[in-house]
Amino acid sequence: MADDKTVAVLGTGIMGAAMARNLLSAGMEVRAWNRSREKAEPLAQEGAEVADNPADAAKGADFILTMLSDADAVEEAVGGDVLSALAEDSVWLQMSTVGEGGNERLLRLASDHDVAYVDAPVLGTRQPAEQGQLIVLASGPKEVRERSEQVFGAFAGKTVWLGEAGEGSRLKLVVNNWIVGLLGVLAETVAFAEATGVDPAKFLETIEGGPLGLPYAQMKGSMMVEDDFPTSFSANLARKDAALVLDSARDHDLHLRIAEAVTARFDEAIQAGHGEEDMAAVYKAARPDRG
Repeated sequence: MADDKTVAVLGTGIMGAAMARNLLSAGMEVRAWNRSREKAEPLAQEGAEVADNPADAAKGADFILTMLSDADAVEEAVGGDVLSALAEDSVWLQMSTVGEGGNERLLRLASDHDVAYVDAPVLGTRQPAEQGQLIVLASGPKEVRERSEQVFGAFAGKTVWLGEAGEGSRLKLVVNNWIVGLLGVLAETVAFAEATGVDPAKFLETIEGGPLGLPYAQMKGSMMVEDDFPTSFSANLARKDAALVLDSARDHDLHLRIAEAVTARFDEAIQAGHGEEDMAAVYKAARPDRG
């Protein structure tokens, strides 16, 4: 049964905290750890045990779920005796976006500790995480899929199984390239409208409801028009994901010129002080006054 499982959640930022809350709502025991403990503390009021360190969170747990910024952060969190502290037949649900190379490193770490490893990055940001509507791109051993889905079901509207560990991370990179490209073109389109005296809100209104009017474009475009960027997924993290796309492309002898250009735009926006704002703040680097 799902409700008698213990899940150690390492990383309780925007995404991890929302996932932990949904796990608690599903009746699971949650032990939460975050490098900045204050981000984990609110979960204690909802029934989670807040751990002082990753090893305490992992001790005897059936699952360890990592939702951290990058592969280095994940490796640091689960290093030492953390994986060894898990219960017998436990499963590591690695849900951070770490790219191909990062996933290979973490898979080796799991193998060294004889822990079943599921590579399972997610699609979705704050609102889908809070609403339990994330899409999980899962890949890993067939024998742990049913058990893993008991956890995924608490915060995901859909789980796609893709084969051996690593396929989830590769598909996530493909999706991220699409997102990065869309954001870059959308930012320049809104900026172009403003520069030519066109109300960008009219552009969004014109495409809404038709094949060009992607809901994602409406959501991020509205942020750009209103010049207000409450963080659902930060520009810093989007830039990190863009870099993972470029790293993978180079490894496969592919030159992604559009992705390179949008990554440079993210760099400009971050250097201007917008790194912790929503990734739609890439618009700040494209707007006419480059504010």
